[in-house]
Amino acid sequence: MLAAFPLLVLPVALYNLLMLTLGGGFTGAGAGARLSTPLVNLHMVSRAVWPVSLSDILLTGSLLILFAELLKSAGSRRIAILNQFLSGLLFVVCLVEFLLFPAFATSTFFLISLMVLLDVAAGFIVTLVASRREAGFRDG
Repeated sequence: MLAAFPLLVLPVALYNLLMLTLGGGFTGAGAGARLSTPLVNLHMVSRAVWPVSLSDILLTGSLLILFAELLKSAGSRRIAILNQFLSGLLFVVCLVEFLLFPAFATSTFFLISLMVLLDVAAGFIVTLVASRREAGFRDG
């Protein structure tokens, strides 16, 4: 049953938690500025300074989780249907938050929501291709 759990709910939940705790709540303005404030400055070999923000960390983690989700969707099990349903529901939640709450109208949350949408689309495509193979359809 745990395999049906969409892993991308983790960055979405973390973003929700951050918006509730960083001040202002869901209706708080300036979420983008709070997320883009550098947490650490990394000094590169080229002597350039790379400012790493909370947004950068969230997006990096989300991309890694998306990769794991895509690998997980490659398996053709019955649990994949439940995973697709829950991922679709997660996308609806992301879309509602993005459209209705000012703290979610950021590029960071938009990109996390886009990753959820890509997970849903990839899952449907993988399921469709797998069902075509099982039914014996061939291209050409």
